[in-house]
Amino acid sequence: MKGIVSICCFFSLLVLALAEEEVEDVLSHILRDRSHIDETLRLASEENAAENYHAAIQKLRKIYHSAIKPMEQAYKYNELRAHEISDGEITSKPMVLFLGPWSVGKSSMINYLLGLKDSPYQLYTGAEPTTSEFTVIMHGEKTRSIEGIVMAADSSRSFSPLEKFGQSFLEKLIGIEMPHKLLERVTFVDTPGIIENRKQQERGYPFNDVCQWFIDRADLIFVTFDPTKLDVGLELEMLFRQLKGRESQIRIILNKADNLATQDLMRVYGALFWSLAPLINVTEPPRVYVSSFWPFDYAPDTSRELFKREEISLLEDLNQVIENRMENKIAFIRQHAIRVRIHALLVDRYVQTFKDKMSYFSDPDLVFKEIVDDPDKFFIFKSILAKTNVSKFDLPNREAYQDFFGVNPIGSFKSLSAQCSYSGGCLLDKIEKAITSELPGLLSSINPGKAPPGLSSCEATGCGDKPKNRYRKN
Repeated sequence: MKGIVSICCFFSLLVLALAEEEVEDVLSHILRDRSHIDETLRLASEENAAENYHAAIQKLRKIYHSAIKPMEQAYKYNELRAHEISDGEITSKPMVLFLGPWSVGKSSMINYLLGLKDSPYQLYTGAEPTTSEFTVIMHGEKTRSIEGIVMAADSSRSFSPLEKFGQSFLEKLIGIEMPHKLLERVTFVDTPGIIENRKQQERGYPFNDVCQWFIDRADLIFVTFDPTKLDVGLELEMLFRQLKGRESQIRIILNKADNLATQDLMRVYGALFWSLAPLINVTEPPRVYVSSFWPFDYAPDTSRELFKREEISLLEDLNQVIENRMENKIAFIRQHAIRVRIHALLVDRYVQTFKDKMSYFSDPDLVFKEIVDDPDKFFIFKSILAKTNVSKFDLPNREAYQDFFGVNPIGSFKSLSAQCSYSGGCLLDKIEKAITSELPGLLSSINPGKAPPGLSSCEATGCGDKPKNRYRKN
């Protein structure tokens, strides 16, 4: 009897083992091959490139702290534009932001790109709204999750400014660290899906303001859609309003495309453009990728080759952002330096005008109120344009300085000529040297094959030419 039981157990185990092998064989055929991801993103690149990148980052950080930040602090630039540049932001990796309605495949796409399928840290997915947190996926020596409160408290990261959105938001922020080759070069941010029948007040924190914070710092923005639900409501319209000015970073993804027949997919593609046209007012429409970004194979009888080419094209776009991360960071810091310099010149002009109009019997409050209320009467903005050849499109709004000087009395600022020392030199000279020489020199040092940028008057003063967008395909 015992022998019969043993034989039955043996055959049961054998059948179970064979069943498991069959399941693995079936899964190996169902799951999509991911070898092209590593190849297209060049994840097996040389370590020298990483070393050169870190060396250039340290030089950029030194230029910012020695030439730009002193001018920021002297003229309180961060109170005019609430975007303080921290060391964490300078040294941070390129950020890829995933936005869109709920259950369109944002989390599944991240799982696919990172190969997290069936791993303990794969992002949860489902047909219902599943992601209620802002999830930051970044590189780390070991795999672990980090609470949002801890992320915001760590000054070495670039997320400390998120504390201003309150503890309710920090409870909805989570970080995931893992040792992954792709995450050594880029950081992914997964966001809660947009639900049209839910107002942002119901989330317990300013959802749109948080989205704007990430949008302002993102190098690439994937706005994802499901072809079976293309309704555009007020919440999505608000999101595209926040994306205004960042059109060159936007990529539209029509995900789950293998769920439709080719003819239906063409109609959905046209309907998507028809829905988004009123929201994206630019001459050149954003790039649209049509594919199915998840680990499983494409549905049968669909345009497999087209979807594969679209996927490789998206990966090439992502790789271009990664490879140009240093150039984009230098361009961003230089653009920031130009704005700081213009702000300092304007404050200096306000100070000089105030001193010229003051007399022994004058009321300082009335004199300065007259200057702030009507700066054109005293040629404050026009004098900056005439002397420095700055584009009028780079000048801040006049109304912004009414609020700025309402908080910061004019007497708290020195003129630019007084911002000099025997050992440290003049703040204006240092920031001009950074704009015209040091930052372009750093750019040419990481691209030795290219000629250094010319130092025309526009390059020296920032007369309207914005840094060339290296994300846009020619």
